[in-house]
Parts: sequence; structure tokens; C-alpha cells
Amino acid sequence: MTTMNPALNRIEAKPLDWARTACDALITTFAPTELPPAGRWHYHQGVFLESMLRVWKMTGEEKYLLYPKAYVDALVDEHGNLLFHRDELDSIMAGMLLFPLERQFGEPHYRIAAEKLRQLFRTLNRTSEGGFWHKDKYPYQMWLDGLYMGGVFALLYAERYREPELIDLVLQQWRLMRTHMTDEATGLLYHAWDEARRMPWADPVTGCSPEFWGRSLGWYGMALGDFLDVLPAGHPAREELGAELGRFAQALLPFQDAATGLWYQVVDKGGRTDNWLETSCTSLFLYTLAKAVKHGVAPDPDGFRQAAEKGFAGLSARMAFDADGRFVMPGICIGTSAGDYENYVTRPVSENDLHGVGAFVLACVEMESLRDGRDVAAG
Repeated sequence: MTTMNPALNRIEAKPLDWARTACDALITTFAPTELPPAGRWHYHQGVFLESMLRVWKMTGEEKYLLYPKAYVDALVDEHGNLLFHRDELDSIMAGMLLFPLERQFGEPHYRIAAEKLRQLFRTLNRTSEGGFWHKDKYPYQMWLDGLYMGGVFALLYAERYREPELIDLVLQQWRLMRTHMTDEATGLLYHAWDEARRMPWADPVTGCSPEFWGRSLGWYGMALGDFLDVLPAGHPAREELGAELGRFAQALLPFQDAATGLWYQVVDKGGRTDNWLETSCTSLFLYTLAKAVKHGVAPDPDGFRQAAEKGFAGLSARMAFDADGRFVMPGICIGTSAGDYENYVTRPVSENDLHGVGAFVLACVEMESLRDGRDVAAG
């Protein structure tokens, strides 16, 4: 790889320039239906295409609207039918794409598809307290990832189609995670919680997995920020959510690498030689910090801004370009289940994995907003 691209000056590039560059690289590499895993309704595509729609909202450039539309239209037919896994929260996330498409184009199949995804909340298996299992193959387990995968869609649905009971559902899921998965010593949250204490990784007393995995924490922080974007003004939970976003973002700061501004794969163990700096979680943490400032819940706004700027400088310095001058994002952990330390630090690393690039583009949009005040929210 080369670090040169004639279209992008690293020194002068703004976050939005980076966002465009990343989106354009994948647009020129993949037809919408070819985004990996090809032909699937999947959160990998959902996160990336949601980030692209944020670029469209900020720039008005039509290509960043039509590309996500082409993906959705290839998988959702004129009757609103779509094929998706009906036993997991991950299937819901890409439904976030449906709301802006329905508003922009007024085509009824988007709402019908959203209704199908909404129905999963009625059928997914739950813990004894009502927490959604992350997937059927992970019985009695709640994962941090699931709060973003299902929660933001549910709030957008509640807002768009006037179903306020979904707000209470989302708040219930969040409070269960906060109660069962928060570590009081660090303020971080464990990746997963097993109510049944059956998994080898489950603490016999708490049921929690033993490590703080970066990207799962990133999904949690991003969910909190997006919840505050969507939750109605004056809702009684806004203060509680805002306090948690500020507290959680503050808890991330001691673990930011002083030399690079990035965060580690296992967040609290940066001193171990087999641990490594991970780009997708860093992107999501920058998003979290920027949202905390935006919503006025940062205990130290100037300190949050400085940490975010340091992180963005270090993150953008990691980005590379191939021989054709196309953007390449390195250092992305592939997807992983919950496990022990060895599980996380031995996971393969990929380039341009969609949930990594999507996380980076989302961070870029929020950093641009942090600098100039333009507000671009979910949905």
C-alpha cells in the first residue's frame, strides 16, 4: 500500500473529506448488491450504508443516497418482502436505512419491510427479566452489541410510526445491560452477560464475560448517542441517558493510548504486548465523545474535544491507499463472539471490513459536526 492519494491532502483534509474518500472507495469497488457478505440483509452493510446516508445528509450529494437505495431495493421487493435471520438482533440494524428512504421516496414497501423487522421484538427469546437474547444460538445471553443493533431502529420506528411503547422497550434493554454488565472499578461494561451462567467464559457469580472488548463498547456508546438524537424532547429518560453517556465517555479516556490517540482491542490491557490498537473501536469511541459534547453531557467538554481530535489525528494517520489511490482502512477486528482474553487478541485483522469503514465514516461525520456545528442524526 502507498500513503499517497492525489485527491486527498492528509494535512489539509477535513473529516468530511475522509468520509467521502472512504465511501467513494467502496462505491468503486463493489456494486451495492456485492457488498460483503453479498446478497444478505446484514448489519455490516447496514452500518456502512447508514454512515453513507449521514454523508448524504451533510453534503446533499445524491450518489450517497442512491447507493444505499440500490442495496435496499435489491433485497426488499415491491411488496415489502425480504429475507433475513429471524432469530437475532443483528438482523434489525439495517432497517435503519428504511426510514430516510421512505421519507425521501415515499415508496410503501419500505414501511412494510420496517413493520416486518419491528415484529421481531414480539418473537425474540428473552431472559427472565425481559432482556433479548442476542441470538437464539446464544441462549440467555445479552451482548452490548445488541443495544445498537435493535435499539436505534426501535426508537426511529417509535418516532416515525407513533408507537411509544417501543421507547420503554429500549430503555428496559439498556437498563438491564447497565445493571448486569457495568464494572464499577473502571466504569466500562463487559461484552456479554449470561443469565444462566452456562458459558465457559461466564463468571459464576456475575454471569459476565471477563473482558472489555473495544467494538462492543463502541456499539454501546454509539447507541447512547443515537438514543439522545431520537428520544423526544422532554422525555423523562433524557436526563438519565445523558448522564450515562457522559459517564461512559469519561470512563473511556484513561484507556486512550497516549502515543497514538487510539484504543486497544481489549480496552483496559494496553500494556500487554499481544494486545493491539484497533481502528473500528477507536472510530466508535470518537463518535461517542463527539455525541457527549453535542448533547451537553460531557463533564469536561474541552477535554473531550482534545481527546477526540487526538484520536482522529491518530486514526486518520493509520488510513492508507492502494496502488490505484483508493482508500484502505487497516487494523479492523473481524466479528467475534464473547470469550476470554486469548479469544480477542488472536482474532484476525482485516482491511475495509464494512463495519470498520462504516464506523470510521460515522466518526468522520461527527468530528465534522463537532468542528462546525452541523448536526446530522440517525434516521
